[in-house]
Amino acid sequence: MPSAQYAIPFQPSVPVIGRPRRRLTTLRLVRECSFTAPDGYAEPKAPIRSPGDVFARMTPYAARETVEVFWLLPLNTQHVLINDAPHAVTRGILNSSLVHPREVFLVAIVARAAAIVVCHNHPSGDPTASADDKGVTNQLVAAGQLLGIPVLDHVIIGRGRFVSFAAEGLL
Repeated sequence: MPSAQYAIPFQPSVPVIGRPRRRLTTLRLVRECSFTAPDGYAEPKAPIRSPGDVFARMTPYAARETVEVFWLLPLNTQHVLINDAPHAVTRGILNSSLVHPREVFLVAIVARAAAIVVCHNHPSGDPTASADDKGVTNQLVAAGQLLGIPVLDHVIIGRGRFVSFAAEGLL
């Protein structure tokens, strides 16, 4: 069986007379922006100690979304959110979001997190964990154990309600 080879076209680093350089274009749609914190919102350096703290911190983010978004909250050794903001790992469609441990822990490692909390919203308003939610959480916990970055909780936010995997004994 012949081995596969990929042909890489010659691309000179300087333009050759009579042959213009190829230009590549990308289009990026940016939605991230800052918004005013609601009254009573946690101080940036306040530690995250409970599922209620995660819910209070993440509700303003989740309320703005019409699709499922999966966030990472990288925490330092004092359980303070690193860089004062969650990181949106993936944005999905109305009722799902593709999440892989590689993307989650890439952010955690770059942030030098001592531990992480993951969180996502259910735009339907029902925070009940699905079988996929449980499967992803199990993968993340296993990867975190291997890397030495524990997953402290996975919180699912619905309208005014939340489910904590840690509180439910699902971690």
